[in-house]
Amino acid sequence: MRDLGVVQYGAPILGEPARYFALPDERETAGTVVGQLLDAMERIRRAHDFSGKGLGVAAPQIGIGRAAAVIQRPGADPIVLLNPVITAGSAEMDEKFEGCLSLFDVRVPVPRPLRITVETVTPDGSAATAVYERGEARLIAHEIDHLDGLVLLNRMRPGVKPVPVEEYRKRPEATGRAWSYE
Repeated sequence: MRDLGVVQYGAPILGEPARYFALPDERETAGTVVGQLLDAMERIRRAHDFSGKGLGVAAPQIGIGRAAAVIQRPGADPIVLLNPVITAGSAEMDEKFEGCLSLFDVRVPVPRPLRITVETVTPDGSAATAVYERGEARLIAHEIDHLDGLVLLNRMRPGVKPVPVEEYRKRPEATGRAWSYE
């Protein structure tokens, strides 16, 4: 991933909260950052198949300390998040294995709410609110964590350890398909 321009775990920028955009004044800057995220996503997608669960990239992962992320679910348009904040999360949670472009050689079981409400800011400075569920909620929460200076290792339950990707691939849940929900 480093060769594709993805900042790797241990880099200081991944542990720092990203700086919010002053929108609409920084509309052009936000557009440039989103363009760089989409370019990075395209490079990554050409190198690896993320068609099962989807792909997300946060600006700190490409070395930009600003509050922007892009999420691409299979068969859907990209979701662009500017200055996102999770304002609510369901009490109902589950735990699924997650991977991260910045820790590409491990998978980690991470508990997350099954439904989240996210407030963002549009390029024109208006507030927007959306509700996301299940796999989409998981992807978005993961990217917002990056913007808050957190990585999935910060979300592990006590006593849980990362699983090397080689070991994870031997598990039944390592299907490459979307997370399953009942």
